[in-house]
Formats: sequence, C-alpha cells, structure tokens
Amino acid sequence: MKTQITLIATFILSIFVLSAQNEQQEVLIIGTMHTVPKIVKNSYKPMLKLAKKYKPEAIYIESPMANDEKSWEYLKNGWSKGYQKFYKLSDSLQEHFNFNKSKFDIILQKPFSAMNTLDLDYLVTSFAYKRDNGNYGFYKYIRKYGTKGSKKSLRHEDEDLTYKLALSMNQKRIINIDDQQTNKEYHTAWGKCSKEGRNNGNNKANSKLYKKNYNSAILPAIFRGLGKHTNKPKSLQQLHDMASFSYVIEDTEGCKEGRKYFDERNMRITKNIATQVIQSKKQKNIVIIGAAHVVGLQKEFKEKYPNLKIILMNEY
Repeated sequence: MKTQITLIATFILSIFVLSAQNEQQEVLIIGTMHTVPKIVKNSYKPMLKLAKKYKPEAIYIESPMANDEKSWEYLKNGWSKGYQKFYKLSDSLQEHFNFNKSKFDIILQKPFSAMNTLDLDYLVTSFAYKRDNGNYGFYKYIRKYGTKGSKKSLRHEDEDLTYKLALSMNQKRIINIDDQQTNKEYHTAWGKCSKEGRNNGNNKANSKLYKKNYNSAILPAIFRGLGKHTNKPKSLQQLHDMASFSYVIEDTEGCKEGRKYFDERNMRITKNIATQVIQSKKQKNIVIIGAAHVVGLQKEFKEKYPNLKIILMNEY
C-alpha cells in the first residue's frame, strides 16, 4: 500500500514539475510618454496600478546597457546632457573608486527599509562605477524620496512608474535594455528626410499625422487616461509611423536611412530583452519603453522569438 501511495505521489509531483517547466515566459510591454506636461502630471498613476497588478518578476527599462561600449562611445558626447554627465562621472570613478564587490552584494541583500544613507550612497556610487545608469538613477531616487517614493508626481516614466513599481515588487535591480549605437546616424537621417520633404508633401503628411495623434489624446489626457490611450493599437501605430518615417508620400533617401536605423535599433533592443529574459528563466517580465518602439518590438519578437508570449498593455 505504501509503495502504491509513493508511486501516485511521485506521478502527481512529476506532472506539476513538467507543467512548471513548460510554462511559457511572458513579456508585458508598456509604451510610455516619457515626460508628460504638468497639466496631466498624474498620467502614470493608472499605468503603475496596472503594472503592480501584473506582478512582474523582472523590470526592463529604456536605459543603455552598461557593457554596450558602442552606445556609450556615442552618448558620452551625444544628444543627452544627462548621459554625458553620467559617463564623465562613471569614467572618473572607474579610475579612482575602490569598488568592493562583497560590500556591494551584502548591502543589496538588505531589505530596502534596512538600507541607511551610507548604504544608499555606496550603491549609488557603485552603480555609477559599473556604468549602470538605470540602477544609478533608481538608488538616487530612493536616497532622495525614501522607500515609499515621492508623494507628488514627477511626470516621468522612471520616477512615477519604474522606480515605484520596483519598490513595490521588492526588486533590488532594474534591467537596462536600450541601444543607441546608431542614434547619431538616425538624427542625421531625420534632418535629411525633413529637408527632402519640404516640397514633396512628406512634411505636410507628417504634420497632419502629428496633429491627428495629438488631438486624439486631449480628451483621454484630461481624464487621466493618456497612458491607456497611448497604448491603443491605433496610437502605437501612429507613433511608430512618425518615428520610422512610414508616413511619407515619397520615400526619399534620408527617410529610408532613418527607417533603417530605427528598425535596426528596435531589432537590437528586442535581442537585448529576449536574451536576458530567456537566460533568467523568469516567467513574468515587464518592459517599460517609449511608445514609438512598441510596434517594432512586437514585430521582432513575433518573427525571432515566437516562444515568448508578448502582451501589450491594451491586451492586459
């Protein structure tokens, strides 16, 4: 009798183990508005509520990867003053800071509530030393606002969505996945496409699409529904078309170049996400990224990583 019970128990356990092994990994993609105007400063609150409900095991954000030397080679003198400043700090720390991995790991093992000011100072400095921009910003935020975060809306996806989500999920690290290796070339192509579009109707088409996208967002924004509206398929497609120059009437050289660089960036971002998701073996993952990238990422995931289940915000 005991042997039969043992066999049955083993059989049932094997079914549960096999089911867990075969559980499909998910990636929920939330498209953001980056910084929102003061008049709609609370736009990220409903998005945060949705993200908390999903309960992600890992949070991926639009920030350059620490080991992406090509992106940092551009960003150290690139479009963002913030990235320029961060790179200069990181470069200096890599020469002068005495990083202690054991100390770093011990502090990270502490609950957020047990981290004192000295702990947070060390983590902020260490993440800058490691050129980890995402977590550098995260722990600066905790040092300034505490473990409950800012009481008032700061109007940006990092402070109002990503950092508060990570704190509520008790996740000590957020994961960088951005790629800006060809952003210089993309912006050059953007200018070229705009110059070419003065007389062939392209600029008028772009202006018309922008106004259409902007006007359709006014009413939802008033009722704190900007995030939901931004993540509707129609809105996502409009943002993708503007960023990828797919709106053009006449496909000129500059527009083709810009689309190429935008598509390639989305391809590399998708690879960055998929590689880390698959390696982590975590089942529930969330990506917080500019809404203009969502259509491109969805396409890349579908074509190259069909084993991952992709969920868009409007589908959840």
